[in-house]
Amino acid sequence: MDNEVLDLKKQLQEKDKEITALKQKLDQIQKANSILTVLQDKVSDLPPLKNTTSLSNEDILRYSRQLLLPELGVKGQINLSKTSVLVVGCGGLGCPLAQYLAAAGIGRLGLLDYDEVELSNLHRQVLHTEHTQGLPKAQSAADALSRLNSTVQCVPYHLQLSSDNALQLIQQYDIVADCSDNVPTRYLVNDACVLSGKPLVSASALRMEGQLTVYNYRGGPCYRCLYPVPPPPETVTNCSDGGVLGVVPGIMGCLQALEVLKIASGQGSSFGQQLLMFDGQEGRFRSIKLRPKQSGCAVCGEMPTVTELQDYERFCGSAATDKCRRLNLLTPEQRCSVQEYKSIVDDATLHLLLDVRPKVEVDICCLPTSINIPLASLEERKSDQVYMLKEKISELKQQMNTESQVPVFVVCKLGNDSQKAVQILEEMSGSEVEQITVKDISGGLMAWANKIDPSFPQY
Repeated sequence: MDNEVLDLKKQLQEKDKEITALKQKLDQIQKANSILTVLQDKVSDLPPLKNTTSLSNEDILRYSRQLLLPELGVKGQINLSKTSVLVVGCGGLGCPLAQYLAAAGIGRLGLLDYDEVELSNLHRQVLHTEHTQGLPKAQSAADALSRLNSTVQCVPYHLQLSSDNALQLIQQYDIVADCSDNVPTRYLVNDACVLSGKPLVSASALRMEGQLTVYNYRGGPCYRCLYPVPPPPETVTNCSDGGVLGVVPGIMGCLQALEVLKIASGQGSSFGQQLLMFDGQEGRFRSIKLRPKQSGCAVCGEMPTVTELQDYERFCGSAATDKCRRLNLLTPEQRCSVQEYKSIVDDATLHLLLDVRPKVEVDICCLPTSINIPLASLEERKSDQVYMLKEKISELKQQMNTESQVPVFVVCKLGNDSQKAVQILEEMSGSEVEQITVKDISGGLMAWANKIDPSFPQY
């Protein structure tokens, strides 16, 4: 009888899980349908673009300096006014791109971004200001562009691009500019452009470097032709992780605008099968030829297997966001919260706090009791750094006056690199250093700033 009751309880729990999963799926479908309805309403409400064969006196005066170019002329300018461009991401790339497209007289700009304006955006996202902090980036950008050129239709989309809405949206535009900063969105936008037959002008910027190419244009390759398999999530760095000098995405966004304008005006792009690489440190550009469109490509090949949009976060193993990624490499027993670590500090428990961020980040801020050994030094087992760690552990063991293992806590900015460091230190324990117990501090220094010490700098 007891076994029967247990079996029934187990079945009931499984049914509850199924019901919960079905409710979540229903919520997702309803949310997707509501977004599609909003998009349909927004598109149907848009006034038609200009269908003219001449320019007004005001147009001639506004665009006079570019009308003088033989490569553009009146015909090219009229082509611009009839063209619609979707900008995916109103950040460091999207802002200068959209600014120059609006200034040049593109007919319609779709401005898509799920995020709001933050103070840390302003050094590179030049359409936003201190006064627009907290506003949706799409709306902030649309307002700024309307002040620059009121004749351009600016359509803000404050939403996350997804498999449920990408085709519906991209099909309404002539050209797509990918200004995103994450791998899942790049695959999503690429596949949607291929399925919709739209050219894709894509750029990226990180630290002091940038890249630019044009996909799915005049028989050229698509993104999947070049990158059929996404990179491992832990190898991908974005601006939130690696940093960027604001002018670099500015340069790349301007180059994106140049290629969009060339395509829209009828001149054609220079980068349908070329990759432009920019090195800001050396002040150099170089261009490399890309391999051609692949007949075996999963989306644009002769026998495509991707005929509809997928779950790109699952495909890439990472989130479709430009925020700092969150890794999950350790068990709960190998981690401690910032609150738990604060208790250890308050109790004056002897321990070693190891900060594994690069020195440039430690110079910004650090906890006063920490020692700094960058993760890269641990990965390379640099002798001087390993020796310093051994010395610190030996000193602490003498202070503790015990044969117990020395407790080591590892911290970084967000709790990602610290998890990698814990794995390395566990390998070193008992062989390269004394026996230690190692835990990382979940959420890192930014969690410390948010939950323990509001005066601690955030970056």
